[in-house]
Amino acid sequence: MTCEDLPASGVTPSPREKRLLVPKKDADAQPQAVPRASGEKFQRILDAAVAVFAEKGFHVARVADIASRAGVADGTVYLYFHNKEEILMTAINTAFDAFVNRARSELSQISSPTEKLRRLAHMHLGALGANRNMAVVFQMELRQSARFLAPFSHGHMVEYLGLVREVIRQGQEQGVFRADLNEKIAANCFFGSIDEMVTSWVLASKEYPLESTADPVADVILQGLEK
Repeated sequence: MTCEDLPASGVTPSPREKRLLVPKKDADAQPQAVPRASGEKFQRILDAAVAVFAEKGFHVARVADIASRAGVADGTVYLYFHNKEEILMTAINTAFDAFVNRARSELSQISSPTEKLRRLAHMHLGALGANRNMAVVFQMELRQSARFLAPFSHGHMVEYLGLVREVIRQGQEQGVFRADLNEKIAANCFFGSIDEMVTSWVLASKEYPLESTADPVADVILQGLEK
């Protein structure tokens, strides 16, 4: 059917004309594959984003900077993410989920509540001490915006503190920790102490192994918890 064959304005096409007006699908056309949110390239983009955010700051960083650091085209980044906000939250969520899964696995193999908290302190400080860029993003960039911090706090922080509270309850039930202590306050004190050590390390003028502070800070917390 040519343009001249189209019905005049205001005239309803017949069923046959409607079928002819529907464009035919190209038999040779292949559906566009959508990249999965996994794999080497996906992780490379996340790692590059964390490095760029730590170096330039989230608000100054551009998607083009992330693409360049990852060694991919700008368009490739947009195949996985809508914007840099989504990249930031995905990087943080991915890292935190991996940490919590590992923590639950390791703590399940330890019977002593005291040693569980000490091990968690080592894991927390060791993980961020081994990845300074991620530590900077966690301690500085994430907290600059309530839009980012609120969902993280309502999700991941609740999970982290819940894990600590489980250990504290276990210690109270076994008679190892003081029963008169509020488990929620104790868990917040544990996280707050560890978190402050990370912030101090990020801001320090001299380099030192972050995990080396795990036992001293754990000693302070445990002395307040133990009978």
